[in-house]
Amino acid sequence: MSTSPHPVLPASGVLPASGPRVAYATCLGIEDVEMFPVLAAFARAGVHAEAAVWNDPDVDWGDFDLVLIRSVWDYILQRDEFLGWARRTAALTRVANPVPVLERNTDKTYLRDLAEAGVPIVPTAWVAPGEELTGADWPELVVKPTVSSGARDTLRTTDREEALAHVAALTAAGRTAMVQPYLPMVEDEGETSLLYLGGEFSHAVRRGPMLGGGFRDVVRDPADDQLALAERILAAVPERAELFYARVDLVRLPDGSPVLIELELTEPRLFLDLRPDGPEALAAATVRLLAGDGNTRPQPDVSRA
Repeated sequence: MSTSPHPVLPASGVLPASGPRVAYATCLGIEDVEMFPVLAAFARAGVHAEAAVWNDPDVDWGDFDLVLIRSVWDYILQRDEFLGWARRTAALTRVANPVPVLERNTDKTYLRDLAEAGVPIVPTAWVAPGEELTGADWPELVVKPTVSSGARDTLRTTDREEALAHVAALTAAGRTAMVQPYLPMVEDEGETSLLYLGGEFSHAVRRGPMLGGGFRDVVRDPADDQLALAERILAAVPERAELFYARVDLVRLPDGSPVLIELELTEPRLFLDLRPDGPEALAAATVRLLAGDGNTRPQPDVSRA
């Protein structure tokens, strides 16, 4: 079986010979600061965990008891292929998070669905191919495609003509664009990311803005209204009972109310390095899942392979 070209070096230096087998799904050409600490924590927990590149044709995914979707950050360039792989893999073994979640969450139009369900989100104008931007009369705009990550193909501008040109370029390429106001408060309070492992709240992080200046990510205590909103958001996910991990990114509007900016259910950084026992917590939640006591219970769906 071929695995990631990154060497797997758990703390003990030796992978457990027996016990459950977990694939840590990643991609080539990335720097995943969480991978090695997590693999080491798995080894200490008696789990045989290996990094494996999701689109490596030589990997036998059926050899694993669980495929944990982690740093598959190149999916934005080949979303259809990624989802096809996820469906085929789910026919062979357990995948977390489950495939229906991945299908919906890899396109940011899920935010529109949540808004229609009553979840407060950052004000957003959606522009599909063949459409033109109307409204969105905010002094500073953020324009990005609905399939993206890490601020890729994202523009922040006060020039409406520049924003319109970026929207036109995205839609001409067959992509749906989303336009939002830039919220200056992210430079002061920052975003608050609430992290969930095994279905339970784990920790929260204050994150600086991705577009321009910022500050270091640090652990923070979420406010009561942020915790309440995060629970409300997760409750709106049809597969809430099957979510193994989740990151709820919130920001405050000028009136102080928290709103959702992103719901990361596919391949979020979990900021495990900012929780003292973060890698161990993920490994322990995985062991509970594999033992049948975890939050996620996806079943292989051979009809979709």
